[in-house]
Amino acid sequence: MEPMKLQPAVKNYLWGGTRLREEYGIHAPLDKLAEAWMLSCHPQGEAIIENGQYQGLTLSQAVEQMGAACLGTHAQKFDYFPILIKLIDAKENLSVQVHPDDAYARRVEHGFGKTEAWYILDAQEGAELIYGFRKEISREEFQRRIVDNTLLEVVHRVPVKKGDLFFIEAGTLHAIGKGILLAEVQQNSNTTYRVYDYGRVDQNGKPRELHVDKAVDVTRCAPPAYSSKPQGEPQLLDGYTKTLLVSCDLFTVHTLDISSQAVLMADESSFVSVIALEGAGALTCCGQTLPFRKGESIFLPAGSGACRIEGVLTVLETRV
Repeated sequence: MEPMKLQPAVKNYLWGGTRLREEYGIHAPLDKLAEAWMLSCHPQGEAIIENGQYQGLTLSQAVEQMGAACLGTHAQKFDYFPILIKLIDAKENLSVQVHPDDAYARRVEHGFGKTEAWYILDAQEGAELIYGFRKEISREEFQRRIVDNTLLEVVHRVPVKKGDLFFIEAGTLHAIGKGILLAEVQQNSNTTYRVYDYGRVDQNGKPRELHVDKAVDVTRCAPPAYSSKPQGEPQLLDGYTKTLLVSCDLFTVHTLDISSQAVLMADESSFVSVIALEGAGALTCCGQTLPFRKGESIFLPAGSGACRIEGVLTVLETRV
């Protein structure tokens, strides 16, 4: 077992900006850098290992060589690598969309559903996102409003600020608004049903595809069930503050605000993903020390044992 620094896959979607390159040091030969897939075994964008005996392999190739035990006992309930973690820079509005749950996705898409959580890293003044509906409406009204372009009249708009946390269960209508930078922890799925796209066209001048019927099938046409607050209160520990952002049957996510050092344990129950959101320092695990700075992602296999992070930095810690 050894800590593995990951090179993210990157995406240049039309709504993206340049902050991931300019502020997080994520480099790619793209004009727009909309998303960086910081922990990914997804076939549409694999993370690459940058160090150690698995250097140059994709994370999924390394996992295959190490065996299922490297993911931990909690991952045994999944028949796929369970999560995908992204940094997202929305210079413009994303489409209004919804994701199916596992049962629908398996039946219709022969894939997996998508529940996700957004942790707001930064937001311009006046930035907002769409999160469910202002009030409950019928499926018939939902479908009609998609067709006649009046959907935005009934959606729930939420002003956002740094530190907010949004839990987006499968079936929740949502859209990231322009001027928002966030970290997204999600099921390892890219199944998305788009219902509104501001009249934009693709690189060929054609409107982007909408998925009206499927969206009507899966959407809960109601206000959101959760607030925009992290689920836990900050805990002051030795050298750092730990805050529970979200815990569900798919993943558990904390932030570690480190003032000097933090010690965490990668036991046999789960692998641990750590992503530096601010600052710089070093991570030591299994007798190896890696520099660790804003915009970098490290994968700790289950059973790696004690891990020490030293420096002044904010870390996103994710487990299954």
